[in-house]
Amino acid sequence: MTPAPFHSFPGTDEIPAEAFRVTADDGISLRIALWRRVQGAPSGTVLLFTGRTEYAEKYAPVALDLNQAGYAVITVDWRGQGLSQRLMDDLRPGHVGRFSDYQHDVVALAAAALELDLPKPWYMLAHSMGGCIGLEALHNGLEVRAAAFSAPMWGIQMATVPSWFTRRLAMAIDKLGLGRRTTPGNGGSTTYVTRAGLETNVLTSDGLNWARLVAEAALWPELTLGGATFHWVCEALEECERLARLPSPDLPMLVSLGTLESVVSSAAIGKRAADWPGARFLNIPGGKHEVLFETPPRREAFLSAALQLFAETA
Repeated sequence: MTPAPFHSFPGTDEIPAEAFRVTADDGISLRIALWRRVQGAPSGTVLLFTGRTEYAEKYAPVALDLNQAGYAVITVDWRGQGLSQRLMDDLRPGHVGRFSDYQHDVVALAAAALELDLPKPWYMLAHSMGGCIGLEALHNGLEVRAAAFSAPMWGIQMATVPSWFTRRLAMAIDKLGLGRRTTPGNGGSTTYVTRAGLETNVLTSDGLNWARLVAEAALWPELTLGGATFHWVCEALEECERLARLPSPDLPMLVSLGTLESVVSSAAIGKRAADWPGARFLNIPGGKHEVLFETPPRREAFLSAALQLFAETA
C-alpha cells in the first residue's frame, strides 16, 4: 500500500481518512480509505460498500458517526469511479468490463483490512450498487458478522419499460460496438448533483446534505462520475437477475427502503427481504434513495437500527 490523497473541506473539524493506493489482483489501481477509532478500543470494523458515482469523501460524516459508536471504518472507491482507476479514455461515464470485476475490489478491500490489522468482528454497511456487490460478496464467502443495506440495487427501477426489455436493448447496442456510450436521459458526462435541484432530486430531501454534495462536486470534480454506459446497464441488470435466483446468505441482515424510492426496485428489495430468514425491514416514511444523507430523523432511524444489529451480533 502507498499513500493516496483524501480531500477535506477547508476549515473543517472532521478528521480526514487515511487513504492508500492498492492494486487489485487483476491489475486495477484502487483507493482505500480508513477511518480509525481515535479514542477507546474499537468494537469491530465496518466494511463500507458505496453506490455508483460515489467516493470515500462523501461518507466522511457517516464514518465519523460509526467511529463514535465504536467501529473502525474502511471503504474502497470502486474501479471506474472516485480516485480509483477509470476504465475508459473518457473518464466521465460510469463503466465496468464485467460486473463480477467489482469482486476483485472486494478482495482488495478485505486484504487491506487484514494488512492494517483492523479489529474483528467485521460488519457490512452497503448502499445501492454497493448492496448488489455486497450480496455477491456474501455468496463468495466474505466473512462479516452481519450486513445492513440501504436501498440496495437488487433490481433497477424502470420508469416506462420492463427491465428485461432494457437489458436486451442495452445488449443489442453493446453488440453494435456502442456499449461505451452513455445511456440517454442520464446526463451524459455531467454528474447528477450539478444538474438536479433540492426539490427535484431523487437522492435526499435534506437541504444541508444536498448542499454538501453540490459543494463536493464543485470543489473536487475529479471524484465525480457522469451517466452509465449501455454496457454498464446491461451488466448491472444481468447481475440483478442472476442474484435474484440465488438463496439468501445465512447471516443477520437489515435493509431500509424509503417510501419515495425511485432509483432501485422496491419490489426486488421487498422480495429479497421476505425470503431472507430473520431479515429486518425498515421502512423510511418520506425517505428518498440515500437514507444516510436524508433528514436527521430518517438518517438516525437507519443508523440506529444498523448499530443495534451490529451490537446484537457481536
